[in-house]
Amino acid sequence: MLQVNDLAPIDIPLTNLEGNKTTLKEFLNKKYLVVYFYPKDDTPGCTTEACELRDYNQDIEKLGARIIGISKDSPKSHNKFKSKYNLNFELLSDESHNLQEAFGIWQQKKFMGKTYMGTVRSTFILDNTGKIIKVWEEVKPQGHAKEVYEFLSTIY
Repeated sequence: MLQVNDLAPIDIPLTNLEGNKTTLKEFLNKKYLVVYFYPKDDTPGCTTEACELRDYNQDIEKLGARIIGISKDSPKSHNKFKSKYNLNFELLSDESHNLQEAFGIWQQKKFMGKTYMGTVRSTFILDNTGKIIKVWEEVKPQGHAKEVYEFLSTIY
């Protein structure tokens, strides 16, 4: 997993809600970029995390940061999720999980005795050059938005 002071892989193609290709590099126009990876749209933990980030987003933006949510879900799934919960930040699709692999968060997981590859819920804060300045591994959804806000408050 990438760590603080590593350069993030900002040129790996992702897909936006309109189905167009984009990269993280295109979102480095603020002081900070909050990149949060989550396993699946419209599941309990992911919904909790997304809705809390939605509720903190205005305050986070005032601190010079922008939030981007990324999962392996399709743009169609992201559009439904964003609309259903009135999410006020960008969701990007990494269906091939190339970006997740590059960040080191596409890992072997276990659930109910089965082993599979999946997304480890993680958040990275990048500066406007793409350098990682904060990492949260294996994020607990509830209360995470507050952690992000409080960290950004200390460096603003």
